[in-house]
Amino acid sequence: MKYQSRRKALILLADGTIFHGKAVGNKEGTAFGEVCFNTGMTGYQEIFTDPSYFGQLMVTTNAHIGNYGTHKDENESNNIKISGLICRNFSYDYSRDAADSSLEDFLNDNNLFAISDVDTRALVSYIRDHGAMNAVISSDVEHVEDLKKQLADIPQMNGLELASKVSTKTPYYFGNEKASIKIAALDIGIKKNILRNLSQRDAYIKVFPYNSKFEDLEAFNPDGYFLSNGPGDPEPLIEAQEVAKEIIKRDLPLFGICLGHQVIALANGVSTYKMHNGHRGINHPVKNLITGKGEITSQNHGFAINREDAEAHPDLEITHVHLNDNTVAGIKMKNKNCFSVQYHPEASPGPHDSSYLFDEFINNIKSN
Repeated sequence: MKYQSRRKALILLADGTIFHGKAVGNKEGTAFGEVCFNTGMTGYQEIFTDPSYFGQLMVTTNAHIGNYGTHKDENESNNIKISGLICRNFSYDYSRDAADSSLEDFLNDNNLFAISDVDTRALVSYIRDHGAMNAVISSDVEHVEDLKKQLADIPQMNGLELASKVSTKTPYYFGNEKASIKIAALDIGIKKNILRNLSQRDAYIKVFPYNSKFEDLEAFNPDGYFLSNGPGDPEPLIEAQEVAKEIIKRDLPLFGICLGHQVIALANGVSTYKMHNGHRGINHPVKNLITGKGEITSQNHGFAINREDAEAHPDLEITHVHLNDNTVAGIKMKNKNCFSVQYHPEASPGPHDSSYLFDEFINNIKSN
């Protein structure tokens, strides 16, 4: 077995609770972030590179991580976005012929510290009971008090603006410039597979930085507008909310996913809140209230919109609900060409039950 004798490591939660493990690859390291867990059985590479996970320590509930390696085409952004990895069994070898790298090499290339041999069932159970909180993972097991002091200085996710950390610095284009539809996308943490889904539907996309003005997007002369997924608290994203308000006021086709969904809600005066744990996995059940059909969805969010506010809003209709806890999973405006969902119809990773939402957006553009 590789690395027969590996360094001891620990997970220190903000409330002082400690879980033990070993450093992946026998590396030294320390990483801080909000600890969260994902229940997906596959898709670890897409999860690790999803900008929505920026600033988070990822606990994978699947027992084996790394067994099918990585492939450069399966990144959802240009590099790893999680702060650190916590898993049960780390596979140093991989068996997929199509893979071009081991997960160990992939983590090393991205300078990411990871620990394994953790009782992840006990850790996840603890997080479920006590809620998401900041934590540190470290191989510096002899200096717990120093780690506690450093951890106390890490800002809470509630109120934290992170879109600026992951957004593009300059606009760029995606897709075929001869496509019949032009879409302006506000990048507050966009995933590559969203762009792929739009371009596959004959759309040419210009992606704009998180702090762009409506006039910047409008200058592209787009047929529709898109607000992306992303990390952190939506409330500090005042500029994105102003963009959404302007698009809505002009009744232009607008679609939002995840953080973009929350921004649209805030633009309509609907409040958001930090969830106890959030939804992260690829098997979350959602009901489409318009069709009555159920969908198995991919989800990744720690904030949600206030259901009471949405129900009381005269211009909003709740279109989708999460069947586990009845949180709002989708809304649309009754008198405007605008809708959004809390989950990920691009499903990378995950099921494709909700890919029809991209078709709805394109149809909304064509009928405008």
